[in-house]
Amino acid sequence: MSEDRLTHLDATGAAVMVDVGDKDVTVRFAKAEALVVMQPETLELIRQGNLKKGDVLATARVAGIMAAKRASELIPLCHPLMLEKVALEFDFEPALPGIRLRSEVRLSGKTGVEMEALTAVTVGALTIYDMAKAVDRTMSMTAVRVVQKGGGRSGDWTA
Repeated sequence: MSEDRLTHLDATGAAVMVDVGDKDVTVRFAKAEALVVMQPETLELIRQGNLKKGDVLATARVAGIMAAKRASELIPLCHPLMLEKVALEFDFEPALPGIRLRSEVRLSGKTGVEMEALTAVTVGALTIYDMAKAVDRTMSMTAVRVVQKGGGRSGDWTA
């Protein structure tokens, strides 16, 4: 394999984990987001903390952080990483209506953290759905995407 071409396939076409052994250690980060669209009444229940299952956003934050730390166990060929920062924040968006989840993941390492950032917002969104599904079966999770990344050979990028 050429040093300039990172791939999940070996010379025979078999799936392998990318060899990052020769890459430099740099500070790398990724930011991702997702939307959970819901009924206005559901959004208000979550905002007021009035769901019977407890504090939805606190639970979703912990679930997303824990999931990011375990991304390599969930996604085949994803490198296990020693993450230095995982943060998950939420914005109420009445115009949707819904909640925008935003994650930031950071480390000093040889590979990026996009998958960890995406995993954080995805599991956070699933947790919101799980905790509110009894009052709103119409919820949907959408627009999961990386919005920014930095560090490494490919440099910085913003959506």
